[in-house]
Amino acid sequence: MSRESVVAAIGTILREEMNHPHLDRFGPDARLNEDLYLDSVQLLQLILALELRLELQVGEEAIARQDVSTVADLAALLVPSEAGPQAPPPAAVAEGEGVHGEMPYDLKIHCFVSCVCDGLKARGIDHRPFYALIWDAEFAITDEMRLAYHSDAMDHETFRHWFQRLYGVPLVAWYDPSRSKDENIGTLISLLQGRRDGERVMVMLDMFHLPERENKFNQNPFPHYLMLELTEDPSWWQVRDPDFRWEGRIERDKLLNAIRQPSVAGGYRFDTALAHPPADADLDAFFAATLLPDSNPLIDAVRAIVGAHAEGRDGLHLSGLGDALRELPVITIRKWAYEHGFAFFWRALKWPHAEFDAICDRIEALVNGLTALHYQVLKVARSGDRTLVPALVDRLDGLDAAERAIKRRLMEAYTAWRAERIGPADLRMGEARVPA
Repeated sequence: MSRESVVAAIGTILREEMNHPHLDRFGPDARLNEDLYLDSVQLLQLILALELRLELQVGEEAIARQDVSTVADLAALLVPSEAGPQAPPPAAVAEGEGVHGEMPYDLKIHCFVSCVCDGLKARGIDHRPFYALIWDAEFAITDEMRLAYHSDAMDHETFRHWFQRLYGVPLVAWYDPSRSKDENIGTLISLLQGRRDGERVMVMLDMFHLPERENKFNQNPFPHYLMLELTEDPSWWQVRDPDFRWEGRIERDKLLNAIRQPSVAGGYRFDTALAHPPADADLDAFFAATLLPDSNPLIDAVRAIVGAHAEGRDGLHLSGLGDALRELPVITIRKWAYEHGFAFFWRALKWPHAEFDAICDRIEALVNGLTALHYQVLKVARSGDRTLVPALVDRLDGLDAAERAIKRRLMEAYTAWRAERIGPADLRMGEARVPA
């Protein structure tokens, strides 16, 4: 089978099977997200349809690939007989570098945390401990047994409390849910007009209503926090979106429309000029409260949703499982936050880079495993075959064990850090295993 025939099949499936509305730019060079507006779930659905229609054997490494940008890239990935461009080998890490070097990369996996940490990085304050709030960050299971990364009940109070305790910066909520949208927008405009140098103004808006902005998940709605400033032109506002690594101007009226959507409500102001590095005692209290070695809330939630649909509870059925777990990728990426947690401890303890690198491989395997799980979910939903459910549950059990092992190693690192910085009393894990 040639790549050209796979490209043709991609167009056919998007047009005839998925009824995709954004095909005016379709072609081998069309970008899957930016030109065709395919989100991560639609991409998995497309790969599944290709696997079944063309009788392809799609390996899990293909499902997990992050470097598939265009239609041609996808076709090359699915036709292994034609060698595509090979990824360069990983660069050797010099002694004393790696996790102990400058670590210029950063994780962009939670919009609220990205916004509040943006100012810390500008002041040279280590923001990585704060990411311990992310890998098990709050999500919801709706009454219809659907996974949701956002709900009206979420108030970010845990983030606010720990940000002020650790870094000394109050996060002041300016959005009042008891007031009308127009009243809150009036408050926002007043804040922007009176904003002091260094003060940040955050607002939640629905990214689905800003189609000019990249949205790899293409959720509808897509609640998202970013920061705003006025410009010399009243009709254009300056947008800073640390989570999506973007800064630029957007028309004021478009932004206000996205803020007015009923799907969103929220906003904060804060001044990172007040920020200071966290004290060891506050970090210790933070880690003791946030590290959950004996619980994997996301795995438990997915298991409950799968069980409810498999059992046909309250009129549910397997065909609805794909929609029920549609937002799984948005929550899956939070697991990358483990890297920042381990990096903080490894740097503080001066432990060797080699094991940190190996742990990062385990974190990557967990994220890829959750992506492969999602692909398997789509297969089960498409077929409606209940005999596929036990294999799905087995995969969940394996991912549960893998994440618990990551958490145990993280707890050992925390225990060693605590013994060095705080003292040996009341250690939760006994003597930590220091890597050889």
